[in-house]
Amino acid sequence: MTAAFAFVFPGQGSQAVGMLDAWGDHPAVRATLAEASEALGLDMAALIQQGPKEQLDLTTNTQPVMLTAGVACYRAWVQETGLTPVAAAGHSLGEYSALVAAGVLTLAQALPLVRLRAQAMQEAVPVGQGGMAAILGLEAEAVKAGCAQAREASGEVVEAVNFNDPKQTVIAGSKAGVEKGMEVLKAAGAKRALPLPVSAPFHSSLMKPAAERLRQALSVLELQAPAFAVVNNVDVAAPSDAAALRDALYRQAYQPVRWVEVIQALKARGLGHVIECGPGKVLAGMVKRIDAGLLTTTICDPSSLAEARALLEQNPGA
Repeated sequence: MTAAFAFVFPGQGSQAVGMLDAWGDHPAVRATLAEASEALGLDMAALIQQGPKEQLDLTTNTQPVMLTAGVACYRAWVQETGLTPVAAAGHSLGEYSALVAAGVLTLAQALPLVRLRAQAMQEAVPVGQGGMAAILGLEAEAVKAGCAQAREASGEVVEAVNFNDPKQTVIAGSKAGVEKGMEVLKAAGAKRALPLPVSAPFHSSLMKPAAERLRQALSVLELQAPAFAVVNNVDVAAPSDAAALRDALYRQAYQPVRWVEVIQALKARGLGHVIECGPGKVLAGMVKRIDAGLLTTTICDPSSLAEARALLEQNPGA
């Protein structure tokens, strides 16, 4: 007997040159890279294996690369185990990986879509005019109150946009707005306020123009009902009809990532295991800080896949 489990997929920030190298010539990974290369007209395997890092870190490359990597790891898991999750979620961009895994979108549909998303986000706010910062050590309500105070004091845009764990919230907005927000929140007791090395204020209201471009692209895509529940970032809901799925992806571009609530919603479905599927271990750490009672592990290479499988088999009742 194997335990019921949820998969979570990482977003931008977990990319690294060579991040799929440990899979070697695994057929599922190789096939996914070939499919991605054909869909975008570029050598995805070379970009991931060789970089350079500066190219990999460009938003227009990072978003398709992370989608491809998450789907590759998922397909390797299914090929090796034959097991699928009861539910899934993805952090920001990772939601697209979850939707591909659930069969809502094909990889060939999703890749041009996330590239457009990246381009539209970057063009909505020119480089250097927006920013993001991680606020550590304050609860979410205090961060929201501090952002409101900073907006009133500066007249600039600054908003709480990623509720990552109970004591880590990311803010975003104009460069001056984020700087004022950091100042106010440090005065309010934040342990740290760290500027993030990003090129746009993701998930803030400044991304509304990007969302409108995304909505147009989504409107012509044929979406399928998900094979398993995908709990979304924007509503912490798991819609199955195409109109609701499109609308959630549209709003996700300029509204907050409610990650704490997403993980709580997965647990409320009776799931004791949450497995991060894709490069890095960022989400696994967040999950433990949200609920230490959840069993967490990662799938990013063949050895971690084997460990995840063993964990499920050894703890069927969790």
